[in-house]
Amino acid sequence: METSAGGVVYRMGEDGAPRFLLIRDPYENWGLPKGHLEGRETPREAAVREVREETGLADLRLVGDLPTIDWYFRDGAVLVHKYCHFFLLESAAGEAAPQLDEGITACVWHPFTETLAEVSYANARSVIEAAGKQLGLEG
Repeated sequence: METSAGGVVYRMGEDGAPRFLLIRDPYENWGLPKGHLEGRETPREAAVREVREETGLADLRLVGDLPTIDWYFRDGAVLVHKYCHFFLLESAAGEAAPQLDEGITACVWHPFTETLAEVSYANARSVIEAAGKQLGLEG
């Protein structure tokens, strides 16, 4: 079993509507910034750290909890059950820059409906939908 944490990051656009951040991962898929817990980190602490590391955004405010998702994958002959805790994070300022040394090749901001359409993973889409509901949006 593995545990990780990540964030649905948003900021308000000039039109007053939120924009959501997606990253392009090493598999060329669009997803959410996330990563493993380190040491005695809580999932909240890990989510903020991972978003900072993977996007370069330093000015982050934790707004609320989002669903935890889980999935299975193979690591060689071992079947791993992974859990990822997600949190809604607001980024008021700063330019997102992909962490190239981890294979993240792009960071983009999209309106809510485009974010839902662009994200590659169905379980991440459900987390983005939950974030939208917290912000009063419908998908």
